Amino acid sequence: MKKSKTLPVTQAALIAALYVALTFVTSSFGLASGPIQLRLSEALTILPYFTPAAVPGLFVGCILANIVSQCALWDIIFGSIATLIGAIFTRILRKHKFLAPVPPIIANVLIVPFVIANVYGSQYSIPFLMLTVGIGEILSCGVLGMVLLTALNKHKERIFK
Repeated sequence: MKKSKTLPVTQAALIAALYVALTFVTSSFGLASGPIQLRLSEALTILPYFTPAAVPGLFVGCILANIVSQCALWDIIFGSIATLIGAIFTRILRKHKFLAPVPPIIANVLIVPFVIANVYGSQYSIPFLMLTVGIGEILSCGVLGMVLLTALNKHKERIFK
């Protein structure tokens, strides 16, 4: 029996759309970009734990969210690459549930501060930006992401076939 490609494409598209929508909501509170970021959409970065479709979904979602948020081109590119790297390594580490939020936190802490400093000319130092981005990522991925993972884990067979 041949596996349908419809489900993973649909899952990826839904994840991308959710990422954009949640970034838009966060943006309306002024928290989606800048030295202090608390993107609700980053909680979705735990989804590769459940499905490989989340990897392209998060990547495309981040690209679209950054475009809609009118980010600079280098931010669109490198911010989305940070999300892609985090998603890939979350998928690789999927056998270790509690490590799911770690790759996106690390990828964003190592990449995003340099984007903020060099693309937007932030007055803050790289270590300070690493701290502020890191705090936002820990709250978004580590706290909200793990709450989401725990909630979805109970229904993973039905949601992520």
